[in-house]
Amino acid sequence: MADYQSFGRANPGASQAIDIDEAEKLLAGGTARAGSLLAYGNGRSYGDSCQNSAGAVVDMRPRKRVLYFNAETGLIEAEAGALLADIIAYAAPHGFFPAVVPGTQFVTLAGAIANDVHGKNHHRRGSFGCHVERLTLLRSDGRTYACSAAENARLFWATIGGMGLTGIILSAAIRLMRVPSLDIAETVKPFGSLGEYFDLSEAADRDNEYAVAWIDQMAGGKHAGRGLLLSGNHATYGARTAERGTAKLSVPFQPPLTLLNRPFLKLFNAAYGWRRGRLRESQASYQKFFFPLDGVADWNRLYGPSGLYQHQSVVPEGVARETIPALLEAARRAGQGSFLTVLKRFGSQRSPALLSFARPGYTLTLDFPNHGRRTLELLAELDRITVGAGGAVNPYKDARMSAETFAASFPDWQRLEAMRDPAFMSDFWARTAGRLGGRNGETAQAAE
Repeated sequence: MADYQSFGRANPGASQAIDIDEAEKLLAGGTARAGSLLAYGNGRSYGDSCQNSAGAVVDMRPRKRVLYFNAETGLIEAEAGALLADIIAYAAPHGFFPAVVPGTQFVTLAGAIANDVHGKNHHRRGSFGCHVERLTLLRSDGRTYACSAAENARLFWATIGGMGLTGIILSAAIRLMRVPSLDIAETVKPFGSLGEYFDLSEAADRDNEYAVAWIDQMAGGKHAGRGLLLSGNHATYGARTAERGTAKLSVPFQPPLTLLNRPFLKLFNAAYGWRRGRLRESQASYQKFFFPLDGVADWNRLYGPSGLYQHQSVVPEGVARETIPALLEAARRAGQGSFLTVLKRFGSQRSPALLSFARPGYTLTLDFPNHGRRTLELLAELDRITVGAGGAVNPYKDARMSAETFAASFPDWQRLEAMRDPAFMSDFWARTAGRLGGRNGETAQAAE
């Protein structure tokens, strides 16, 4: 049986699901009820933006064909359920790669658009939405809209980063970038403190297509803020054929409790830092560089039966040297360890989306096992630090932020609410925008 929970699994229960054929009949006949639908991709969203407990989710995975590819320009069009892994494999022999990829290749094309995902090269390429050429959108008025910057532009901008709330994306065309190979010429630079990282980060962005830092979140005292800066460019000579997008390892069952406790995390961080910190330059496969966790199927089970919460924040560059250490210290003070702690710099390129998380500044990502109230209290404290610094919390990965935190992070949320199709709703939108006074059920006008 298909599992329609979120990847974080912190919210109990799974959404009821219908297939796309049934959803198309409801929408074409104008019989979809208010808030009754939400498109569901491959279930890699950490939070509840992919859940619709009051209605149903529409499983888009069967619609996964590549419809068109121009081997000269790198323009590719595919159905909504095509995975980024499929697109990479299709385009790689022709010397093309997605301009932006998140931390997993097992997201759908429509999911990448709806969440306006970002990668390790925001400073060069912006977010995923910057590379969407056009899309087709089915709405509850029974019409299918061709959307681009030139046609139905307001719907186009609302759908990018719109969390699936403007209708069902049926297909989309994106511009890939030409690369000499899939492999990455990677440089690893250890740093002993966050101050040292900030001194290195701007130069790393200037000289490399990709840059990201791993932080030893468990380290305190004189070692606080130590980590590794990983940067790279596509190698001149390397693989031009994609590897099979299958995991070599798996977590075959759900452990009765989290295996990612503080002693394990301290050992893992020390071992990882020692091993990677001894490297300098090497050539890595794209799988290892971009998608290391894809090599372990169902790795989220390691967090235990209560799941995990991911907290991702972005703060302005001018306050990052004070705010990032404060966020890490809050987690250490609460006695909670993050299995994967990632820090990177966003550039100035703006997304065309009405709402988009990525913006100029530094973004910190922390993963915590769900220990109930004490974890929620820590996450609320991280929210307060972030918002107080003029930053934002990522809604696409959230499962518990308050309506007030959302409004402070996205003061223009009403612009998306005005474009939301009334037949579409998510648990995230209901508990945030719904509590802020969002409309319920009135007809949205599709603006040209």
